[in-house]
Amino acid sequence: PRQSVRHLEPVGLPFETRVIDEQPIAVFQFDRLKPHEARIFGWRAILEVRGIKYHFKPRDVDDLPEMPPEYQQRYLVDNDNLAMDTETVQRAARNAIGTETNLLRQVLNIRDYVYDRLEYGIKPHIDTPDIVLKRGMGSCGEYVGILLALLRLNGIACRTVGRYKCPDRAESREVALQPDFNHVWLEFLIPGYGWIPMESNPDDMHDRGPHPLRFFMGLAWYHIELVKGVKFESLVRDGKRIPKEEVSLGDLAINHVRFRILEELPPKR
Repeated sequence: PRQSVRHLEPVGLPFETRVIDEQPIAVFQFDRLKPHEARIFGWRAILEVRGIKYHFKPRDVDDLPEMPPEYQQRYLVDNDNLAMDTETVQRAARNAIGTETNLLRQVLNIRDYVYDRLEYGIKPHIDTPDIVLKRGMGSCGEYVGILLALLRLNGIACRTVGRYKCPDRAESREVALQPDFNHVWLEFLIPGYGWIPMESNPDDMHDRGPHPLRFFMGLAWYHIELVKGVKFESLVRDGKRIPKEEVSLGDLAINHVRFRILEELPPKR
């Protein structure tokens, strides 16, 4: 695996681990929250993280098996405000691939289509893909939303991955480092092979194309994965998820993340 956990422990309140969609999720429980009450809760982990790069060629995906029905029902639908029913997004999905039929070239065409039409910019909230396409600027979460919508409308299963980029200063060992912002990227499915990673946006590149392939089918070591295809955080009351319109987790908690680079891993042989 690209990332593995050596050690995990709670910080502050203990948590219960529940498996959701084959992934361990930390669940913190509060009997009651009082006004002006402060709690500390979270976790500390030691991770082994490596960079990864896949080298599929278009000819490798010319003859693929059928996608499993459960993947179609979950990863080809609009389950995250992707505006896939709007004319703006549907037109973009058609224009992005043109007449291309090869899956790998379709994914690359969609990626470059989105990169060419958006400028990177951090925003306090995420708009739907139709709004972002018209505006022409978006954060990494908005890049991901458009990519998900265009891929899924073209029959390519995909899912959100992420949560952070550790500052890529490998020489700064045993120093408390903080990410500048949250980050998300995605994975797309090659039936018969599995999930392939793809960076959501070239946030360290400001010129319009040609776009380097290091962002395609690969991730750097400093991408830290928390979950894949599920919500990174949510509030639940009496067994039901609380809509963010009613109570936002961002209004209740401060997201404080720090990294320490301990050592460089030896090359795998």
